[in-house]
Amino acid sequence: MSAYKLYQKVTPWPCGHWLFTQIICFKAPYFKTMRPKMISMKSGEATVFLKKRRRVHNHIQTVHVIAICNALEMAMGMVVEATIPNHLRWLPQSMNVAYPAKSNSDITAVARVDPAAFRPNESVPVEVKAYRADGTVVVDGVISVWVTEKPTKKAV
Repeated sequence: MSAYKLYQKVTPWPCGHWLFTQIICFKAPYFKTMRPKMISMKSGEATVFLKKRRRVHNHIQTVHVIAICNALEMAMGMVVEATIPNHLRWLPQSMNVAYPAKSNSDITAVARVDPAAFRPNESVPVEVKAYRADGTVVVDGVISVWVTEKPTKKAV
């Protein structure tokens, strides 16, 4: 079952967003280190919440930018999963980010992609932004993914 179909199936349940997040963190264990919460996932956009707490602080008690980048990478993966056509697959290719403001509150990581951008053997840019609780952008960037055709399955 695809991540998007799973999201659609479990999120209407009580604690469904929490359960979906746990499943994703089981499949990609490194995400669990920041204790994210998947807020929304749809074609073209995904949102992940990251609570400001000591575990993700840096030396100046703001949310460490690498924790924020992990949340952005999770949001990127979920928006791509929700948007990419079924006959295509993807791999992360690059991440380019800037840090325009301090991250001194909870963080909302948002990834957006144009559904028409997915073509085989091309790089697709996914816009990523992380916001403080007051709406200020604290990280702004692009994560590129490489898109290819899924291999055809051979009959056994």
